[in-house]
Amino acid sequence: MEGTVFTPSLEGMKHVKSESGVILTKPFLDVCKHILPVLEKFGSAMSIVKTDIGGNITRLENKYSSDPSKYEQLHNMVKVEVSAKTAESSSSCANGLLWLTRAMDFLVALFHNLVKHPDWQMSQVCSDAYAKTLKKWHGWLASSSFSVATKLAPDRKKFTEIIRGSGDINADIEKFCTTFAPLLAENHKFLASVGMDDLKAS
Repeated sequence: MEGTVFTPSLEGMKHVKSESGVILTKPFLDVCKHILPVLEKFGSAMSIVKTDIGGNITRLENKYSSDPSKYEQLHNMVKVEVSAKTAESSSSCANGLLWLTRAMDFLVALFHNLVKHPDWQMSQVCSDAYAKTLKKWHGWLASSSFSVATKLAPDRKKFTEIIRGSGDINADIEKFCTTFAPLLAENHKFLASVGMDDLKAS
């Protein structure tokens, strides 16, 4: 494989913003999709997260496909729902974007830990990232299933070998985190502006 498993996302991130600096729907969702193969390398430890991310991407993609020009900008989907007062429904795109962004926060924190704490076991890498991001939004059930899942995390050395490819994996991870985190922060800022950033999972 040319480069590392992060290469497709890093390429994709160059196209996420329009010339006027707005986050575009399709390129943003594509970057999120490119991360799914990385999660597959975690095996069953990340299957909950992967299913969750996949479901939210599909929900947002379906909405986008229904009217690509109307929904070219990612936040437009949410604005339409906010006006129609359907944003808080559990099947809304606002909800989908919120949980997709949170799941991506978790992954950025996880990848960041991999680079910053070379001495940590994989389960610690995962549980620390979870505590910093998703934990406060999850109820007891989700939290407990998550802590069970992190115990299934693969051996760190094996995992790094699988994702390395032919590139500099640490440099790519750093670049992914520093480039993607501001986009996620922008989503949070927008969601907060429409009162959608503090919903918890039931």
